Amino acid sequence: MTKRQLAHLACAAAVVASGVGAAAPSAGHRSVHLVRAGESIQKAVDAARPGDTVVVTPGTYRESVRVTVSGLTLRGSGAGNTVIVPGQATAAGACATAGNGICVAGTDAAPVRNVTVTALTLRGFTKQGLWATGTDRLTVRAVTTERNGQWGLATERSARTRIVGNTARDNGDAGIFVSNTVDTEEGARDTQGTVVAGNRLSGNRIGITVRRLRNLTVDHNDATGNCSAVNIVGDENKPRVGAVTLRQNHIHANNKYCPKTARMPFLQGSGIVLTGAEDIHVTRNRIEDNVGTSPLSGGIVLFKSFVGALNERNDVSDNVLRRNGPADLANHDTGGQGNTFRRNTCRVSEPAGMC
Repeated sequence: MTKRQLAHLACAAAVVASGVGAAAPSAGHRSVHLVRAGESIQKAVDAARPGDTVVVTPGTYRESVRVTVSGLTLRGSGAGNTVIVPGQATAAGACATAGNGICVAGTDAAPVRNVTVTALTLRGFTKQGLWATGTDRLTVRAVTTERNGQWGLATERSARTRIVGNTARDNGDAGIFVSNTVDTEEGARDTQGTVVAGNRLSGNRIGITVRRLRNLTVDHNDATGNCSAVNIVGDENKPRVGAVTLRQNHIHANNKYCPKTARMPFLQGSGIVLTGAEDIHVTRNRIEDNVGTSPLSGGIVLFKSFVGALNERNDVSDNVLRRNGPADLANHDTGGQGNTFRRNTCRVSEPAGMC
């Protein structure tokens, strides 16, 4: 461990009275709960009150963790040091039974607010590495999610989320998945400014999926080696997915092959894909070497959604696109109205004339 980590843990230990979850009050009546290798993270979380911090020391922890208290910080000792993997089925709680690593669980009526999860790894869960529902101002930072069966980091029914500086690799579907809701049909939700920024995404089916949401930013992410880098997904519900800014992302060589599903064709060589979206601003991205023969292959692709919803009023401007195939820019949604392509640096477009 670094000197800084050791100093932090020493400070944490000084305010913990004894045992997992036993904490002494600190400034502002906030406490730090220290979890050592072999002890239970869940026990410390259950003992925490709003504003408390649970610090998890280096080690491999075989459990799932469910967070329902607002204002909690769950902090590992670095993604390379604190690793959470599936535990024994006999000890499964609701989060583990669902196949998830960490669950932050609130409701529409009573959201869990101001939770932070940081500096740890979530590996090998059958569903999600981190699953959040019914949250407000959730922050996920410096977390690695790898080899999870479905999504690496996933949120629904949540507002003002910050997913920043994480690594998501080799997950079965999206590395980062943000959605309105996964179990009902409804229009896009206003995220009130969710940010997905500075993440590294590799080896996933899709790097980042934004499904049926409005008012968020996806910027400064690095996506490579996925089947598709960024998918903005809408449908016929109202309001539609939109008011999303995609800017200054580096999207390169997302050429992994993923077979078709019941809802989508096979994926390979897709940079940014918009389906059934409106008022999306795609600007100043660097998109290179994404090549495939899927209907969704290419640098930036507009495609009518698979339920027939059109793309409308999307602005694609000031991007640098190189060596993408079959085209750097592809507008396969010729029925959509008001889509513009301006000042992009590229060589090949479908139809011709957009570069």
